[in-house]
Formats: sequence, C-alpha cells, structure tokens
Amino acid sequence: MSTVRTRPPEGRYGRSSDERADRTLKVVGAVLGALLLGLVGWFGYHYVVQNEISAELISFDAGEDAVRVHLEVRKDAGATGYCTVRSQAENGAEVGRADFRFDGDATRIDKVVTLRTTAPGTTAELLGCHAD
Repeated sequence: MSTVRTRPPEGRYGRSSDERADRTLKVVGAVLGALLLGLVGWFGYHYVVQNEISAELISFDAGEDAVRVHLEVRKDAGATGYCTVRSQAENGAEVGRADFRFDGDATRIDKVVTLRTTAPGTTAELLGCHAD
C-alpha cells in the first residue's frame, strides 16, 4: 500500500504563496510594532519632561456657598502655573470652577484654597495643572 502525500516534495516547486504572505505579514507587523513603541515613548517623554507643575487634591470641606480644598502642588523652582478645581452638586451639575495660580521658588506648596459655589457643592475635583 502506498501512502498519499498531502504536500508537494520540499524544494520542488519553490516557496508557496502562504510562506511569502507570512513573511510579509511578519515584516509589516514588526515595522508597525516598532513605530507604535516609538510613538508611545515620544508621548511619554514629552509628558514627563514638559509637565513642570503637578498637584494632588488631599482633602476638601464642602459648605453652603464654598468648598475649601487642600492642594499639594509640586513644581520646578521658579516655574509658574495654575491648577483648575471644580465642584459638583449632588445631582451632578457643576456649581463652581476656578483656577488657582502657583508661583515662586518653592518646589512643593501645601495650600488650602476656597472655591466659591453657586449652590451647595458635594465634591471637589482637581481637573489638572498647567505651566505658563
């Protein structure tokens, strides 16, 4: 009894089109992967290097017409910038938003600021900080 071959003999007809397509896909995938890795690295570098001011909301105390917010700001010496804080009511409507400026030579600023609200605020949220 003879066995039935399902593939042609090796090297007899050259490389199959499937092997060529696989190699092309591998090369394209490697190039796209390298580009994606480079793009992520570029964005990460610019985020870390150009972000001269950052902050953290430590706590807040909500009142009837204002919210007292405790912020800890870290920045480069001599850098100036501002942080945006907002407050929302119980139903989710924004009742206050303000920018608080930070400047000077200190690299760490621990400050309590007062955010005026149009209605009783139930939250305080640090939206972000930006250098001038």
